[in-house]
Amino acid sequence: MSKLETPMTRWYWERIGGTLIEEFPAVKKGPDNEKRHIDGIIIRGGEHRIAQANEVEIQDQDIVVIQTKASRLGMYLMGQALFSAELMKRFKPRSIISVALCTKNDSVLGPILESYPNMEVVVFPEGN
Repeated sequence: MSKLETPMTRWYWERIGGTLIEEFPAVKKGPDNEKRHIDGIIIRGGEHRIAQANEVEIQDQDIVVIQTKASRLGMYLMGQALFSAELMKRFKPRSIISVALCTKNDSVLGPILESYPNMEVVVFPEGN
């Protein structure tokens, strides 16, 4: 968890509600791969609380995948948002929306990311 990014993720969660799982373990470390954590997963319509991954079921839920960076939208964050949604398909949610949460959008990159289905750029307002 990051001192800068955790408050941003929680701000977004407070806006939309549901159950938040921070640092969701999307991939466990194996002999041929590294572990992968997602900054936040929100189960839409779930109880308004922060939960651990082992306390919730993702299958057949509507989820929001959040990747957060305390900087302008860049290609690294775009890749995280796109591929995190792909990783979450293995958990068989009913639907996935993926959010790139950042402090500033990018006039070139933002529209490219949002041209993909269910991809959104959300800008964290300064002063929050």
